[in-house]
Amino acid sequence: MWPARTSGVFYCVAILACAGCGGPQIPANPDLARLRQIAQAVVASAIADPDPQVRAAAAEVIASTGQMQLAPALLSLLRDGQVPVRFAALMGIGQMQYTQARAQVQEVFDQIQEDTNVRLAAAYALVRLGASPYAEYPKRMIVSKDQTVRANAAMILGRIADKQSLEALYWAIQDPASDQRVVMQAMESIAMLGDTRIYNRIWTRLISAYADDRIAGIRAMGALGTNQAKEAIMTTLDDEVLEVRLAAAAELGRLGDRSGLKVVKDAMDKGLITTAAIDIGQGRTQGEVAKVLCGSAIGQIGSMELARYLPRLLEDPSRLVQLSAAKAVLQLTR
Repeated sequence: MWPARTSGVFYCVAILACAGCGGPQIPANPDLARLRQIAQAVVASAIADPDPQVRAAAAEVIASTGQMQLAPALLSLLRDGQVPVRFAALMGIGQMQYTQARAQVQEVFDQIQEDTNVRLAAAYALVRLGASPYAEYPKRMIVSKDQTVRANAAMILGRIADKQSLEALYWAIQDPASDQRVVMQAMESIAMLGDTRIYNRIWTRLISAYADDRIAGIRAMGALGTNQAKEAIMTTLDDEVLEVRLAAAAELGRLGDRSGLKVVKDAMDKGLITTAAIDIGQGRTQGEVAKVLCGSAIGQIGSMELARYLPRLLEDPSRLVQLSAAKAVLQLTR
């Protein structure tokens, strides 16, 4: 069972069926140069995918893997009809510090009729492009009554990396009006800012009855990045829920620890990922989320021993699975 607190699995979009038992033969030593070409093609085609969730995920992959040759595509996504896609494109422009987009980002922010979440992402991009005064905008928006705006403001305050934001983030946690998304995002951002006082609050999420809480807690512990936080993540490597174990493996890999390698191998080799349509929100299935997390873990762990699973994931029918595998390939071939 996977008890879920929220209706959406937001943590898996940005981060994909290994076919359980059976499936194609896995090459022992995949041609990484060839896989890189395939991965780049997957990302390029995903930018124009009819599914906005896929387009948003493509923007994240472009930015997180530094695909500067695809950076101009982020500009085209600024005109996308879906708010999450425009948001992801702006966050990507900021992460990449894509200076050629400065005028277009400014134009988006200046459009007061634009969605507030999009303007928040534009403010983040402007800060990353050298306009530090825009860091005040998310501080103002964190008091919004709109919980999505509040959560995104909290997330951006962490990414801006200004410790003067701590007061606003603690306020968001303590305000009774903040929903669980806001509280969790504020905790992760506080962790990103290196404030170890947040450890105990994050720990309560790691021992929650809800799997999505535990995964969010793993991410926050990873953001904190201390030895104590890493040890806390290790306690979830034997969690009863596969997706939690995979999230832990990925986060530990990001921290330079390969303790979760066996978790990924078992998931891919022992048929632990099912193809049953267990809906956990946003039209996705439990198996698909696990595959996304497999791809994420392979990329973060960075082991050639796991690279042999990537061809299978790149051929998965799910575009999100393909993107997660493509991201892993691009990480392994930097």
